[in-house]
Amino acid sequence: MFKEFKEFAMRGNVVDMAVGIIIGGAFGTIVQSLVADVLMPPIGMLLGGVDFANFFLTLKEGTAAGPYATLAAAQEAGAVVISYGVFINAVISFLIVAFAVFLLIRGINRMQREQEAPPSEPTTKDCPSCFSAIPIQAIRCPHCTSELGRT
Repeated sequence: MFKEFKEFAMRGNVVDMAVGIIIGGAFGTIVQSLVADVLMPPIGMLLGGVDFANFFLTLKEGTAAGPYATLAAAQEAGAVVISYGVFINAVISFLIVAFAVFLLIRGINRMQREQEAPPSEPTTKDCPSCFSAIPIQAIRCPHCTSELGRT
């Protein structure tokens, strides 16, 4: 059983998939940092010093009475909250990852189109009398000897 698993795990597709998953996870972490640490602070500053990570709605207060200044304070007090600011950050992260994947797929499709050979010119034609395939430059059919005319 271990031998079969080893054969399965060492196939090219499985190894490629594993590498893709690992790189995808690392890319997701980079995008998350890009959104939280690079993009959202200037956007929050343009909107009057707003930190999207601290946008939340308190459903039920915790042991310490609210209002809570930050999401961390609300969670520390045990309050039940809807963290819609974190959700906004996650949506922006998703859009960046989706756009990057779109660009990757677009590039792959372009490379595949470039590798495909254009259709070649036909080298034969059909005789109108006997319907045999003959060279395209023939003026007489070698099968039925009918004259094809000059083209």
